[in-house]
Amino acid sequence: MKFIKNHLMFILPLMAILLGVESYLVFDRTTDSYEKGLKEGYSMLVVTKKPMELSALKTLNMHISTSEKIKRENIVSEIAKGVSQSSRKEILASLPYFYNVGLDSYLHTSGLEEIKTDLEADANIKKVETFGSSYSSSYRLFSFIKFTLKLFIIFMAVVSLFLIIKQMEIWKYAHKQRMQVMEIFGAPLMLRSGILFKVAIADAFIATILTSAIFLYVKFQWAANSGIDIMMQNQEELFRLTDMAILLGSALLIVIIAVYSVVFSSKGVQE
Repeated sequence: MKFIKNHLMFILPLMAILLGVESYLVFDRTTDSYEKGLKEGYSMLVVTKKPMELSALKTLNMHISTSEKIKRENIVSEIAKGVSQSSRKEILASLPYFYNVGLDSYLHTSGLEEIKTDLEADANIKKVETFGSSYSSSYRLFSFIKFTLKLFIIFMAVVSLFLIIKQMEIWKYAHKQRMQVMEIFGAPLMLRSGILFKVAIADAFIATILTSAIFLYVKFQWAANSGIDIMMQNQEELFRLTDMAILLGSALLIVIIAVYSVVFSSKGVQE
């Protein structure tokens, strides 16, 4: 029972870190998809005196990727109901040209202002409407969620790492006599700490398998029946086979850090 407890005290904090790593990977992939949708759903309105090609807009700012001309006839039909045909033509002739302009990425609000400044510097452009208020609200909320998740994962990782190191110290004292005897006979540091590495690496594999199993269950069972659109639409992003390699690499790195931090403190231990 004590044997299982000792290993769980190592595996559970390690799993907490791996869950944080995988959660960040999943969040990053799903938010990339969401961010792409926000980018594609956003456009700014550009009003020009004369017709303007996309290439001309791109020369003003490199973030401009698309340009869709708004038919002025539709605008005239809305504002000139009941007006004679000749008056309609006069209104149409006096109207400027309108374009919905799309961007190549989801930019910070300061980036929108920079684009607006660049466009308005052109003499042919009369006005640029970025709809900054609604864009700023969405961007700040999106950025806050990302920042909060990163902060939580970092905090959880630090706390869990201390727990792992503490458990490693317990193992060090359990094997204290063996390590002292090996030190007396001149065994190198790596050989003396071999037992710690062996146990820790075995637990790292177990933690990786258990963490992967949790996310595989989330991907194939829970997400499909969750009713959460973002989960159902991005089900394939919830876990990839490459994630297992990332988790194992992270677990082994954590194990190496924990073992060395404890082993170096055991050099020269006296009875």
